[in-house]
Amino acid sequence: MAKKVLIICTSAAKLGDLSTGSWLEEIAAPFYVFKEAGYDVDIASISGGKIPLDEASLSGDFLTDTAKKFQSDAEASKALENSKSAVDITDTSAYAAIFVPGGHGIAADGPNNPVLQKLLVDFHDSGKVISSVCHGPIALTHVKLSNGNWLLKGKKVTGFSNSEETAVEKIKYMPFLIEDRLKEEGGSYSKGDDWSVHVVTDGKLVTGQNPQSSEGVAKAVLAVLKQ
Repeated sequence: MAKKVLIICTSAAKLGDLSTGSWLEEIAAPFYVFKEAGYDVDIASISGGKIPLDEASLSGDFLTDTAKKFQSDAEASKALENSKSAVDITDTSAYAAIFVPGGHGIAADGPNNPVLQKLLVDFHDSGKVISSVCHGPIALTHVKLSNGNWLLKGKKVTGFSNSEETAVEKIKYMPFLIEDRLKEEGGSYSKGDDWSVHVVTDGKLVTGQNPQSSEGVAKAVLAVLKQ
């Protein structure tokens, strides 16, 4: 089995008038979980180049020890500055899993993105693990498989909840609510308490509810890969 994981981030620094990007913890924690398990990790983005980070993820309690470690890691920082473009990832056979972190930016360029949709379908059809956390699962919506079904139809899934989106007061920027859309596409949505760790595994699909769940998602991906 391929010993490489693809992390693919937003390239959007704005969601409407909201300054945003990727949430650093949601990149950093999985990056190190995968690396410490012996996997090579490629960090890509929708458009390539420098990955924008949500400023809120770089301060206070949101800047976790793992995120600080990532900031001071020359290899990791370089990957954020010079990310691969999704369009240049043509050989998915090199990867065992794909992971989409959150941050509100992915709500701008994740849904209905034909390049990302093709990647996700390729991973699905090849029996690879598809994983995501927080706002990341918004990129798994609107994805139709070759049989015409939604990628998430009949799957147990989670993602940033309506109550959490209400709490951060950013509903007005969202194109749609993640919890609602996951249900609309036939996903069996579940959630834990706001800001608690909640990870859901259904076959080769692993999702997490919020930033607190980022490490748990990565560990769950490893568990699936060991099967």
